[in-house]
Amino acid sequence: MGDKKKQKLQPNQQRYQAFQQKRETKRPVFQNCIKAFLIGGFICFIGQLISTFYIYQFNFTEKTAGNPTIATLIFITMLLTGFGVYDRIAQFAGAGSAVPVTGFGNAVISSAIEYRSEGFILGVGSNMLKLAGPVIVYGVFSAFIVAIIKTILTQWGGF
Repeated sequence: MGDKKKQKLQPNQQRYQAFQQKRETKRPVFQNCIKAFLIGGFICFIGQLISTFYIYQFNFTEKTAGNPTIATLIFITMLLTGFGVYDRIAQFAGAGSAVPVTGFGNAVISSAIEYRSEGFILGVGSNMLKLAGPVIVYGVFSAFIVAIIKTILTQWGGF
């Protein structure tokens, strides 16, 4: 907290702030970044292996292998989440497991599991995309903005 804000606090509040800072657990930021990078990279590596499998076994092209690869990664994530394995991976990896597409699959299935006791329609159906919905909305919106910028640049800029 800044010195100006500390001066505005009452003495009891200042003592509490000092007490809290002494006992606050220090986060290993560098270590967390390394774990997130390694686990996220490993998830991407698995995705590349799946994509290569689709290219060589099912005669997909590099462009067409992307969609079944993403679907397969989401399916694997949903299975691992259902069995409770992905939660342990996410606990260890942090953002490294949330940023790839596997984070989307985990968010969807976790909500479905949490609300299954309320029924399929009002529980699972209405709550499944509560976490993933905003990601989809902002992803589509930002893709739209990027497409507009690209269109303007290619039409007027000659790129």
